[in-house]
Amino acid sequence: MTSPHGIDPSAAPSGTGCAECEAGGGWWFHLRRCAQCGHVGCCDDSPAKHATAHARDTGHPVIRSFEPGETWFYDYDTSDVYASGPPLAPPESHPADQPTPGPAGRVPADWAERLG
Repeated sequence: MTSPHGIDPSAAPSGTGCAECEAGGGWWFHLRRCAQCGHVGCCDDSPAKHATAHARDTGHPVIRSFEPGETWFYDYDTSDVYASGPPLAPPESHPADQPTPGPAGRVPADWAERLG
C-alpha cells in the first residue's frame, strides 16, 4: 500500500540501471529510485534526467538515491531532502561493482565535459 507521502516500501526497483537509458542505449551519471513504484532513472546531472521526467509524468513525488551507501530521499513537491526514510524493498542500490558513471561500455570518454 502506498503511503500518503508517495512512498511504497514494498515496491522493488525496476532494475540496476536507468530504465530509459538501458532501453535506448544511453548512459547516466548517478541513479535515483522512485520511492512509490521503484522506477530507476538517471539524475539531473545525467544527460537525459529521466528520474525527474518520471516524477513529472507520473506524479510520483519522492525519490531515493540508488547509489551504494546513500540513503537520502528527495521530495519534488516540497524540494525537501531527507537524510533517511523507511527501508525500501531490496536492493537498496545498484551493484557496487557497477561503475559511476555507467553502464560499463557506454560512457563516452569525454563524459565529464559533456556534463560540465
